[in-house]
Amino acid sequence: MRAPSTADLYDEHGEALQSCDTQLRQYGARRAFAGAVVTVRCHEDNGLVKAVLAEPGHGRVLVVDGGGSLRTALMGDMIGAGAVSNGWAGVVINGAVRDVAVLRTLELGIKALGSNPRKSTKTGAGERDVAVAFGGASFTPGARLVSDDDGVVVLPG
Repeated sequence: MRAPSTADLYDEHGEALQSCDTQLRQYGARRAFAGAVVTVRCHEDNGLVKAVLAEPGHGRVLVVDGGGSLRTALMGDMIGAGAVSNGWAGVVINGAVRDVAVLRTLELGIKALGSNPRKSTKTGAGERDVAVAFGGASFTPGARLVSDDDGVVVLPG
């Protein structure tokens, strides 16, 4: 049985469903994905993103609020491959990625604003497991996120 699409979920839940208005691009081989939300807030530093995705994912989705910066990439092929190995369903980044050709081959849902080959800093600065918001949607740890070609939605709790 196929999981409900974001459009079907919106039809079912209406305005109770949060839909992210940010026009994120698909980068991973898994075009549709869903899971419980884990969050990171960081700015042009992917140390915390790397640390979280190195943990067992258990089918969860990491939502990264990079403040919309396209100046540096918050995830590339090595971090993405680690996420696959560790069982993450997907990553949604309000920021940039790099190594796009390789990301497209990974069995991982990946959505981001765009790409930039520039590396980020790696000090680990940022916050984990905090509510983040972008595109008119709030992402709280433990909420259920569903993503497909139509967009990203957060199910009501």
